[in-house]
Amino acid sequence: MRAGAPRKAFHGFLRLRQVRNFHASRAVGRQENGVELSRTRNIGIIAHIDAGKTTTTERMLYYSGHTRRIGNVDEGSTVTDFLPAERARGITIQSAAITLHWPPRATDDSVAGDSVPSLNNQSHRINLIDTPGHADFTFEVVRSLRVLDGAICILDGVAGVEAQTEKVWIQADHHQIPRLLYVNKLDRNGASFRRTVRDIASRLHVWPAVCQIPWFDGAGKLIGLADVVGLRALKWVAGSDGRVIESIPLQSLKSHDTVLAMEIAKAREALVEILSEFDDQLVESFLDNDQNHLAISEHDMLHALRRCTLHDPQRVVPVVIGASLKNIGVQPLLDCVNRFLPAPSDRPSPKVQLDQAQPILDDVLSGEAIKAYLEAQKSRSRKAKNLATRRPMALVQSMESLSLAFKVVNDAKRGVLVYVRVYSGALSRNSNLYNTNLKLVEKATRLLEMYASDAVDVPQIQAGQIGVIVGLKHARTGDTLLGHVGRASVPPPIDSLQLQPIVVPPPVFFVSLEPQSLSAEKQLAEALAILLREDPSLSVSTDNESGQTHLAGMGELHLEIATDRLINDLKAVVSVGKIEIGYREAIIRTSQVQAGVYDREIAGKRSKASCSVVVAPRQDEDLSNMSGNDDHTVMLPDENLLTIRMADEFDARLESGSDNPSTLTLPSVIQAARNGVTAALARGPKMSYPLYGVHVQLSFDQASLSSDTTLGAISGAARSAASHALKNSVETSGFVLMEPLMLVAIDVNEESMGPVVHDLSSARSGQVMSLDLDEPQHDASSDSDFVVDMRRVYTPPDPFGDNGTGTESIARSPVGGRRRNITAKVPLREMVGYLKTLRSLTKGRGSFTMAVDTFERMTPAQQKRMLAG
Repeated sequence: MRAGAPRKAFHGFLRLRQVRNFHASRAVGRQENGVELSRTRNIGIIAHIDAGKTTTTERMLYYSGHTRRIGNVDEGSTVTDFLPAERARGITIQSAAITLHWPPRATDDSVAGDSVPSLNNQSHRINLIDTPGHADFTFEVVRSLRVLDGAICILDGVAGVEAQTEKVWIQADHHQIPRLLYVNKLDRNGASFRRTVRDIASRLHVWPAVCQIPWFDGAGKLIGLADVVGLRALKWVAGSDGRVIESIPLQSLKSHDTVLAMEIAKAREALVEILSEFDDQLVESFLDNDQNHLAISEHDMLHALRRCTLHDPQRVVPVVIGASLKNIGVQPLLDCVNRFLPAPSDRPSPKVQLDQAQPILDDVLSGEAIKAYLEAQKSRSRKAKNLATRRPMALVQSMESLSLAFKVVNDAKRGVLVYVRVYSGALSRNSNLYNTNLKLVEKATRLLEMYASDAVDVPQIQAGQIGVIVGLKHARTGDTLLGHVGRASVPPPIDSLQLQPIVVPPPVFFVSLEPQSLSAEKQLAEALAILLREDPSLSVSTDNESGQTHLAGMGELHLEIATDRLINDLKAVVSVGKIEIGYREAIIRTSQVQAGVYDREIAGKRSKASCSVVVAPRQDEDLSNMSGNDDHTVMLPDENLLTIRMADEFDARLESGSDNPSTLTLPSVIQAARNGVTAALARGPKMSYPLYGVHVQLSFDQASLSSDTTLGAISGAARSAASHALKNSVETSGFVLMEPLMLVAIDVNEESMGPVVHDLSSARSGQVMSLDLDEPQHDASSDSDFVVDMRRVYTPPDPFGDNGTGTESIARSPVGGRRRNITAKVPLREMVGYLKTLRSLTKGRGSFTMAVDTFERMTPAQQKRMLAG
C-alpha cells in the first residue's frame, strides 16, 4: 500500500486494489542503471531453524511480482531452496542470493501502492540473502553477514527467542549490522507475541520498539495487524492470497473494535516514550504537539525509527508481526525494509588490508593511505624508493572496481557462479580482475543479476550492488577481486589491497572417503575441488599411511549433506566411512633445532632456500613477549603461533635487492613461510591429526637467501624443517591428544530441566555453567553499561490466558511452562547423536546449539580408550 494509490470506500474501510503480477524479464528492460544507491538494500534473513525464513522469502518474491506462484517448503517448490537435499529435507543448506523490487515497478500504469506514507515511495531494489538456520551451517550465515548492510531477524511466535537466534544476533552485532525483528507464526496455537517481546528484551538485550500488534477476531483467529506508527488497522481479506488488504483509520476503528483501538493508543504512547530516550528530534516533535503521543505525525515517527535503527550500537529494534504461511504481514515487512534498513551509502567504510597497514577503504580511495605507504618507502631500499615517486591518485585511478567474492556455486546449466559484492567503482563485463589473494588475473566474461530462478545478463555491477560473475576458474570465497585499468601488472601497494577476509571456523568432524576404482579417484578429486570452492568450511586431507581421503566439516548434518551432494549431485563413485571426531595432537616439550633445505630443479630452473625451526608448546605469555622486538609474529589456526626471526644480513639483502629476485618482498617471504609451516602443522607426526597449541620458531640466516631463492622454495624449506622438528619432539618426549570441548546452549521447558542437567553432568562428563530462566535479566551481551529495564518494556496482551496488559510481568509461556536456558561445556565425543536424547528427555520441546569452545587435553585413560578404538 503506497501513498496516492487508488482506493475506494468499502463499508467504512479503505479497500486496496490487487497488485498486478508481472514477470522479472519484463521489468529488466528499465534496469538497474536507473536505480539510485539510496534505493538499494542489501539485506539478509537470519533466524533459528524453522522460524519461517524461506516461507517469508517466497511471499516477498510473489508480492513483488518476481514469481507467479507462492513456493511451498513442504512441496519442495521454493525458489531459494534449490538443492535437491534442501527440498527433500525442507531446510535451507546454502544461502541463496536473489534480487526483487518493492514496491513492484509499474509496467503500463502505476502499481497499487500503500496508503502509508513512506520515506521514499519509489521502487527500491532489494538484494536479499536467505540464510540457513541450522547450527551446522553457521559459516553460511557468517559469510553472508560479511556483505550485508541490514538484516531481518525472524522469530517463531510460539518458540520465541531460541538458541540459534541468540547466536546469529551476536554475529550480526559483531558486524554492526542494523536489524529489524519480524515475529512470525502468530496464527499458530500457543503463539505469544507478549512473551516473545519480553524474550527480545531479556535475551537479545535491546529495546523492542513495538511497531505493530496482532489483530485477532472474536474466535481468536489472526486476521491482521494494528499499525502503531500509522495509527490504523490492516485486515487481510480471505481468499486473496494476501493481496487485498483493508485499512481502518484509528478513528473508524474505535466503533469497530474498541479494545484494539485502546491498545493501539497504549502501544503508540510506549513507542514514543522509548524512542524519545534515544532520539532528540522526536522529543522536539512531542513537545511541539503539546505532549500528545497520538498527535505526532507518522512522518516524524518513521524518521525517528530509522535514526534509532541505524545508530551504532543499535539499542532499539523495530518489531513487526505476521503469519507468512497465512500471507499476513509480508507487505508491511517489505515497507519496513525500505524505511528502516540502510542503503550502502549509509554504512561505514569497510576496513581493508594494504600491505602491512589496515586503513578503511575511503582512505585508500582518497589516496591518503597510499600516500602514507609511499612515504614509508623513502627510507627503504632503492627499489622501494622508486615506488615512492608514484602519484597516489594515479594508483587510485587505475582501480576500476573492488569486489569481494562471498559465495561460489557450481550451477549445472551455467557453470561456476561467483557471487560478489562490489564496494567501489563498477565491475564491467570483460574486465580483467586481479585476485589479490591468489595473485592472478581472470576475466569477467559474463555478469548476471539473479531474479528468483531467472538470471539476467547485465553489462555492469555498480558499487553497493550484489551480482554474479560467470566462469571464473580460481576465485574462492573470501577473495578480493580488483578491476585494474591497463595491460601492465598491478603495482604495489594496491596489489596487496584486500577486504577483510571471511574467517573459517575449525572443522570438528570428519569422514573417510574411498574411491571404488582408480578411474573414480580422479573423479573424486575433481568433485571435492568443486565442493571446497562452494563451501570453505569443509576441508580435505589425505592419510599418508592408509592413503584414505578425509573430508572434515562443522557437524554431523553438515557432513551428511556434503557427502550426499558428492555422490548424488557431483556423481562421485565413493564409499563413505562413519563420522568421526576431529581430535588434535599436541607436543609436550621443546624440540631440538631442525634444519630444512629445499634444493630442486624445476623446468630447468634452480629453486633453493633453507631455514631452521624449533617447536615448543605454546605458552600464554608468548604473544606478549613478542612485542618490542624485531621478530615477525603470525597467528595460525588451532591456537598455533609462528615467530619468524631474520638475521640482520638476511633482512639487509632482502631490502637492498642484492642476490634477491624481484619477486621477493618481506610480506611475500612471511606469507611463504607461513604457508609451509601451516602445511606441516596440518598433519601430526603420530596420529595425523592437526597440531594444536604449538609455538613454531623459524629462523632465516644469511645463507637462506640467494639468487636462486623462490617463494616456493621458502615454503618447502619451512614445511620440511617444521615437520622434522615436530617429529623430533614427539620421538623424544611423546605427545598428547586434545579433544574438542563444546560450549552447548540448550533451551528446554522447566519440567524437563532436571533430567537434561542430570544427563549432561553424569552421563556426558559435562560441566553445567548456568541455568537461566527465560525471564527478566539485567545483562548485556556486548556492553555491560547498557541495561534493558524489563519493567518498562511494553508487552501487548495475548488473546488467551491471564496475562494482563501493558508492562506487567509474564510468568508462564502458553505451552509447556517457563523456559530454561542451560549453558554447559561438554566433550564433543559425548554430543554425537545428542539431538535424539534431548528430544526424548523434553518430549520434543528442547533445542540446542553448540560451538567449539576450546580443545582440552585428554587424560591418559581417555587417550588409551580412544586409541584402543
